[in-house]
Formats: sequence, structure tokens, C-alpha cells
Amino acid sequence: MSNTIRIENESRRRFLKGMAGLMLAVYLPDVLGATTAAGPGVAGGQATEVPPFEPNAFLRIGTDDTVTVIAKHIEMGQGTYTGLATLVAEELDAAWSQVRVEGAPADARRYNNLFWGPTQGTGGSTAIANSWEQLRTAGASARAMLVAAAAQRWQVPAAEIDVSEGVVTHAPSQRKASFGELAQAAAEQPVPAEVRLKEPKDFKLIGKRAPRKDTADKTTGKARFTQDVHLPGMLTAVVAHPPRFGGKVKAFDATRAKEVRGVVEVVQIPTGVAVLARDTWSAKKGRDALQVEWDESNAFRLGSDAIFARYRELAKTPGAVARREGDPDAAFAAPARVLSAAYDFPYLAHAAMEPMNCVVQLSADGCEIWNGEQFQTVDQMNVATLLGLKPEQVAIHMLYAGGSFGRRACKDSDYVLEAANIAKAIDGRAPVKLVWLREDDTRAGYYRPAFHHVLEAALDAQGRLVGWRHRLVGQSILAGSPFAAMLKDGIDPVSVEGAANLPYAVPNLLVDLHSPADIGVPVLWWRSVGSTHTAYSTETFLDEIAVAAGEDPVAFRLALLEHHPRHAGVLQLAADKAGWGTPLAPGANGERRGRGVAVHESFNSYVAQVAEVTVRPDGSFRVDRIVCAVDCGIAVNPDNVRSQVEGGVGFGLSAALHGAITLKDGVVEQSNFHDYAPIRINEMPQVEVHIVASAEKPTGIGEPGVPPVAPAVANALAAATGKRVRRLPIATDELKA
Repeated sequence: MSNTIRIENESRRRFLKGMAGLMLAVYLPDVLGATTAAGPGVAGGQATEVPPFEPNAFLRIGTDDTVTVIAKHIEMGQGTYTGLATLVAEELDAAWSQVRVEGAPADARRYNNLFWGPTQGTGGSTAIANSWEQLRTAGASARAMLVAAAAQRWQVPAAEIDVSEGVVTHAPSQRKASFGELAQAAAEQPVPAEVRLKEPKDFKLIGKRAPRKDTADKTTGKARFTQDVHLPGMLTAVVAHPPRFGGKVKAFDATRAKEVRGVVEVVQIPTGVAVLARDTWSAKKGRDALQVEWDESNAFRLGSDAIFARYRELAKTPGAVARREGDPDAAFAAPARVLSAAYDFPYLAHAAMEPMNCVVQLSADGCEIWNGEQFQTVDQMNVATLLGLKPEQVAIHMLYAGGSFGRRACKDSDYVLEAANIAKAIDGRAPVKLVWLREDDTRAGYYRPAFHHVLEAALDAQGRLVGWRHRLVGQSILAGSPFAAMLKDGIDPVSVEGAANLPYAVPNLLVDLHSPADIGVPVLWWRSVGSTHTAYSTETFLDEIAVAAGEDPVAFRLALLEHHPRHAGVLQLAADKAGWGTPLAPGANGERRGRGVAVHESFNSYVAQVAEVTVRPDGSFRVDRIVCAVDCGIAVNPDNVRSQVEGGVGFGLSAALHGAITLKDGVVEQSNFHDYAPIRINEMPQVEVHIVASAEKPTGIGEPGVPPVAPAVANALAAATGKRVRRLPIATDELKA
């Protein structure tokens, strides 16, 4: 692809309202070619051409020299604001210190995610990948207009002008001007018909270390989260939800709730009963005093054991075929050896540090929302439908979010609609801040689906892997959602990602799926989605096959990855950096030590991890070290890549060691961090991250560090103890000496 990007001639420069400056609107034609058309938190979509989109405003240059990048993607701790600003600043040749970042409004015409079509939102580790050329083009175009303005002012050829660190210079005449000094004149210049983007060898910011753009404000308290929004007359609401999914309000008595000081009103909404008060604590106390009678005639009442019993029965029958290669039946007809394994994966909560919250204000002609907004277009449309408005009448202010892991990209806009319903129930008399306490989100939120997997492998007389069968049973995330169109032939692609695209060369392979539709637990994408369970089952099972074949686990994988060089590349790098093949130091006092490996592709990035563990005689263990190798194309911000992989390791370990949402008679048993625990700092291993040097376009990094962690640890435990872990979270009593 040429580095020359054409800009639509209809794009028009405009003055900033209230200040003299330059606002750049650019149009990126179909230069991205084939790309992943996947929904939020969805990996492995089929290649499709990105359609053209209307001009988008991404850059503002003020007369005070401030460069403001308009970020269409939310900053929720993953470093998006820094990455997006880097793309613009690189081609603009701005000084990093003069760059600021501002969240974009909800407007899919200008700020759509290029990988999702006419939809604005953040998910699937797509923020940098879909913005790679779009925002570089915005920066390059602004640079060209600044240069043209300087050339006109100084009456010199534009080719003789240089730009560096926010200063435009004409060396022969020793004249120079800052961006701010040229902003007004640049606004009068036509948008260039084409711009040339830099070659990687010329990058000054991309691939280099740069301070994050959100750190200072978060450190000083200036960063604005939803909890920081305080509007005149605003009421805070908490909601009493039914104890079982599918329950509804039958009747309620608000007498005692209204006696609580600070409580203003109690209203029924579709999801429960809302208590509105002057502050959160008063609303919570009012809810505690509320008396609600629930109609549970249609409530979901199964417990976790009953759900998995049903899944195991379903697994005995063929499912919808997700992938078939060769003749699997023939491969299993008379093999020299057959291995089989079954795995159980529980429901998981997102447990973001900031629980769900949202501020809604209604007016005569529309609705205004303040939110850690991850799913602008879906939320805008759902709220508009609820209130009888046009989508453009729903204005959304995107604030910082304290984590999400997929939770704020709710396909049903659950908590946003709940806030709007409360505001509607009081006829918009006051702005409403909805606050979900930790217990609300843990017990009445959305979850990573529980899954049951059954795998079989056929080996020939030489120990070669000749057959592979993989059956999955679990709820579909996409079914019944706005993304149901992605279902094909009964297959939810996010259920089988990581399984249906197994990279290993197996001549005869079958992957099929059951997606029971009558399990009433709300499910949603969770950081790395289907790969959270498929990476575990495939990588631990393959490890077991390697041992059965008498092969080294790394060498066995490499032999099957001949046609997948990027998988093989990270696997070899991680193994080399971990000292694979060299003995571990022996444990003390009866401790056993082991090393395990896993490699997985998700969101078009490739990650391999080697884990080292120490197991005590009572079965308890510690994860000592995780060595990671990652190939995510060009690392726009290497420090951020490392931090995301390190964070992914911690996130994945939390699930592997502790994470489980369980139900008893349909009621979620967990409530807060005391019984749904993340790992503690003393459980965090030493983590090393090695980034593959690459000239490929950037791919996802927020999620790919998660999938390989649990299987690498489980394989290390098997190496130490000889025992295979087939159920998560890992039960230490199964590892006793």
C-alpha cells in the first residue's frame, strides 16, 4: 500500500467557536482494504472492505499552541488516549508536551469505529488498529496546511519548510513560527488532496517511550469520571433488583424507605424499584428499608451444578459444525491411541474497579448523558427508542471509566437504559445519577458465559496427531442481541473463536457447538471473550498430547505451526527468553517446580507465555514467573503494550486462581471482592514482556495477554505434579503430593 493518502476535496476547514484556531476534518477512503469486521470484544471476524465514511474532525490547534486530539475511543485505563494522540502527533510533528486529548461526542457519522461500519464504540482491541491511518492522515493533513500557511506568509517554497516539535521553520531565511501563530492562516488553506505518511524509519514518537496523557489528571484528581458529575438539583438513584434473573416487581411498600433522611422519591421501573435521594448513602439506606414482593413465576432457578449437568448431556450429541477439515470420523475409526478430556469453565464477573454508573438529564427536546461511554451508537439508539426521540437528540458525554473489560459495552445498554427509565419515571424533574454498588454489579450484572468443552485426539502409531474433535457447550452472547446477524448456521463466532481457528496442522478436525437458549443468565463479552476458555482447553490438551507422544511441548507445537510463522515466532521467543529446556532450580521442603507454555492468537495479535510454578506438598502453589512474547504489529507505545500484557497476566490469573460466579437455585452467591476475589499483590508473579519487532500494522493489545496465562500455568502445574487441571478456578486439593 502506498503511503500517500487521498483526502476528500469536500472537507472544509472551519474556525473554532469562541477561539481562533484550526479544526481539521478528514475523509479516509477505502485505503485500509480488508479488515476485521467484528463487534465489540469480538475477534477473528471475516475480512471485509471498510466502507467510506463522512468527514471526521479529530484535531484542533489553538492560538495558544495547544494541540487537542479528539479521541473517538474511551480511555478506561488501557492507554487509548495516549495511543491515539501519538498517531496524530507523529504526523503533525507536534511537541508531545503541547498535545491534549478530549473525548469525542456520540456521532457515528464522524467517529465510527472503522472495523464496525457505521457504529461508534470501543471494544475488540480495535482502537489503535482501526485508527492507524485515519488519525495519522489527520495529523499529516494539518501539518501540510500549516506549512502552506507559512509558505504563503513568508513567500517561500513549501518544500523548503520543515516542522519539528511544534515549530514551523524556514532555514534559509531563518524564519520560524509556532503552530498557534499559524493557526488562523492555516484555517484558510484548502485541505490537501493527498498527503504522504511517514515511513517507519522516520518515526519520532511511534515506537518510542512517551508519558501517558491521562496520568497527570488522574494523579491530581482532575480526571472526570461519572461519579465526579454534579448537576444542579441532581438526585442519586440506587435500584432494588430481583434476586433471580427474570423476576419482576409484584408489589412494593416505600413507606419506610421514604422515612430515611435524604430520600426524595421511590419509583418502579422495568428492572426493579429505584430509590432517589440527595446522595448515594441515603439512597442505599432507603433501598435497605424498602419492602418489595417479587413475581418469580418466570425467574431462572437453576444452580451451577444443574447447568453443567445439562451441558454435559448436550455434549453427548453432535452440535452445529463450526469447522470441519478432512475426515474426522475416519481418523477416529482405528487410531493407535485416543486421548480425551472434558473441561468446565464458570461464569465470570467483570468486576471493574468502577462499578456501573450513569448520569441522565432530560429536557423538552432531548436527553443528555454523562457516562464512561464505551458503546455510543448502541446506547444512543436504545435510549432514543425508550424516550421516543431521534438518536441525534441523545447527546452523550464520554468520560473516563475505571475499567470495563467489556461490561460498559453492554449489547442491551442495561444500566444506561435503567438511568434513562428512572429519569423518565420522575418526568425529568431532576437530573439522575444512577449508581450501582459493587453488590449490584456482581449479583445483577452480566457475565462471561459458563462453558463445557470435550476434546478428543487421535494419534497414529508414530505418535503423530491425525485427528482432533472439539465440542463446546455454552450460551451465545450474540443471540437475541443487536449483533445476532453475526450468527451463521447456528454458530456464534465469539463462542468458538480460538477453537474454530485452531492454528495447528491437524489433517482431520471437527469443531462443533451447542448454544442452549433457555439458560436465563445474562451473558456478555469479557476481556478476550471466547479465547478465555478456548485457549485453555486447546493449549492444555495439546500439551497433554505432546507428553503422550513423548515430545517436548515447545518442539511439538513448532512442528505443527509450519504455516503460522507469527505463532511460531512468539512461541520460540518466549521459550528462548524463559530458558526453556534448562532445568529449574529445585524446590525446598518437598516443593515441586514446573514450567509450562501456551501460545494463542486473539484480536489479530499473537502471544506466547511460559509460566514457572512452585507447588507445595499440600497442593497450594505460587506462580513465580511469566515470560511473555507478543507480536502486535508496530508497537505504537511500547510501554503501553508491556503494561497491557502485564495487566492481562494479572487479570487472567485472577480468573484462573479465584474467579467463579456460582448460582444456587438461580441466585448468584457472590457479592463483592471478599468472595469474588482478584489476585492480591503477593500473588502476582514476576512478569517479563518481550515485543517482536514488526513492520506490520498495529493489532489488538488490550485483550491478547489474557488467554495464554491460565493454560501456561496449568501446564506448568502438570509438569510439576503430573496432574491435569480440567476445571477452573484451579482447586489446590487436586494437586496434593
